[in-house]
Parts: sequence; C-alpha cells; structure tokens
Amino acid sequence: MPELPETETIARDLDRELRGRIITGVVVRQPDVLREVSAQEFSARITGASILASWRRAKLVIIDLSSRDRIVVQPRFTGALLLSAGPLPEPEARYSTLHATLDDDRDLHYRDIRRLGTVALMSPGRFADYVDDLGVEPLDPAFTVAHLSVLLRGSKQAVKKLLMDQRMVVGIGNIYANEACWRAGIDPSRRAADVDDAAVERLHAGIVSVLTESIAARGTSFRDYRDASGGRGDFQRSLAAYGRGGEPCLRCGARLVETHAIDGRTTVLCAHCQR
Repeated sequence: MPELPETETIARDLDRELRGRIITGVVVRQPDVLREVSAQEFSARITGASILASWRRAKLVIIDLSSRDRIVVQPRFTGALLLSAGPLPEPEARYSTLHATLDDDRDLHYRDIRRLGTVALMSPGRFADYVDDLGVEPLDPAFTVAHLSVLLRGSKQAVKKLLMDQRMVVGIGNIYANEACWRAGIDPSRRAADVDDAAVERLHAGIVSVLTESIAARGTSFRDYRDASGGRGDFQRSLAAYGRGGEPCLRCGARLVETHAIDGRTTVLCAHCQR
C-alpha cells in the first residue's frame, strides 16, 4: 500500500510533469472508483481545466485545478497514477479505471488492480472538511519530539498501532511503522504510554529518518507500487525489519520474529534488541 514516501514521490513527479497542462478529455472505464461525483460530472467538471499543482496530504495525492476543484486520489493497496505518451503497456492498460487526456497528447491514468482505491473531486471547502480529522505530518516542523511524546502518553494502544492511526500521525503504514520501531529499538507491541523519554527521542528520529531516506529512494516496491512513469522504488533494499521475518537482525544478529498478533498486520521485530 502506498504510504507517505510513495505518495510523496508520485505527487512530486506529477507536479513536475503536469503543472500548466490542460485537461482536454476524460474517459471513465470503471466508475466505481469515483467518489463525490458521477462519471459524467467528473468529466464535465475537469475537462478544460488547467493543472495548477500536485501535492500530497497524508496518503492522498491531490491535483489542484484552475476551476478550484481538487482531484483527490487515495491509491490504497494497488492504485497508481501513471503518465503515458501513447497506450499503456497491456499489463497496466487492462487495469486502467479512468484517464484524462492532456493538451500535450499525453494521458494520465488511474490504474488500480483491485479497485480498492478512490478518485474524488472536491471543492476547497469539501476538501478541508475531508482532511479535518487527519493528524500531524511527520516531516513537518510541527512534528517535534514533544508532540510525539504527548501522543504516546495519552494512548493505551501498542506503539505500532498508534503510529499507523491517521488521526494521530499521517502517512505511516505497516512498512514504515515496522522500520521506525526497529530503528528506535522499541517493541512494536509496547503500550505507547509506557515509552520513556529516551525511547521517544529515538522513535522520533527513526520515523523522520526512515521516511526521508525512503523518499530519496523513491519509495518501496514489493508488488504493485509504481511511480508516475511506471518505475519502481528502491527502498526495499534498505529495509531492516519489514519483509525480513526469520532473517538475522542487522543490529544484533538474532533471528527476526514475524507475527500478526499486534493489529492483524504483519509485524517483524527483533525480540532481542527491541524492548
């Protein structure tokens, strides 16, 4: 599932490639991915609009239009925004749910294999309401050690579960929650309120560093994630915990444990050096 580094990569690519382009036409093949509008309304409202900017909030990719509408894409597990000059390759084309034609003869596709992601069209006011309950961005200056400490102290949840709660901190999913806990030497199942001050500092550093490094590597690709040009991320080469169950811990050499006991999701940890 695209998390913060992956959606940030997509948004940056689209901003570089699409800023100033005009949408000249729309084809909706699978209207069930649309939210807030019908296929007919979606097409009518975005055709003729120019693209002002593309950016990320939480795990959302947002495209600002000259009409003041915003295209809001939540890729979830298998969604991707792909630019093409000509037809998409067949393996991708069969899962293209909709595409917008641009004034430079390129197409912007929303490809979604399982069709669990969504594409919405929102006014600025509707968008503000939509994101109102989202938590702090972990790469913003507002996300300080003190802010993280307050979140942890007020929660009885497991640390990993809190990190993945988008009402608390946005953009962190299963991959980077595992990695941040490993970097901090914290057991992901530890009760958040029991994390001491030194561990809070390590966890904050782990969150910021793993997200920053993954953005630099253009995200993590295991199966379905692709950037806007169809390329794969490279951060999977740097993962220390996620996907490495049964392998040696890179810090102490003990065998990493894989479990589903914390939140039903795959959790990988070192029982020897994560406390």
